[in-house]
Amino acid sequence: MTALAKPQAAAALEGAQTLGKHYLETLNLVERLHRQLLDVIKDELDRRDEREINSVQALLLFNVGDQQLTAGELRTRGHYLGSNVSYNLKKLVEAGYIHHERSEADRRSVLVNLTEKGEIVRKMLRELFERHLSSLEPVGNVAENNLDLLNTTLRRLERFWIDQVRFRL
Repeated sequence: MTALAKPQAAAALEGAQTLGKHYLETLNLVERLHRQLLDVIKDELDRRDEREINSVQALLLFNVGDQQLTAGELRTRGHYLGSNVSYNLKKLVEAGYIHHERSEADRRSVLVNLTEKGEIVRKMLRELFERHLSSLEPVGNVAENNLDLLNTTLRRLERFWIDQVRFRL
């Protein structure tokens, strides 16, 4: 190895170690942030004395929104695992938060949309997130450009992970 190649190899190794450290920290943060979001939603449900559903189910209602979707569409959008979405949809239908009906186009599929009761929970979460917006920058020190860069990076990471599975890299 030449005298010039040794420092380059050391710098490359150091760069890989630093990237690895940041990557593992990102993995940990993504997992923790999702759990923290669920805690924030649970706290709001508790404040509103809403004890019939849990935070995962409330977030599911928020993500269904004003659309009519299948359980498969909810899964493919990346919000939920297969058994998780089926279980929670069943519970939400039983509790009257979601209406379901067989698809006319594909009788195997069940279409879901929010009932009036489900729409109340969706509105509650929308108000919670809007409340957060008013203090995100002054209290949380998170500006629009920070979120823009973060979202771009997270979309790239998502694409990377999708490719890892799709192409078995």
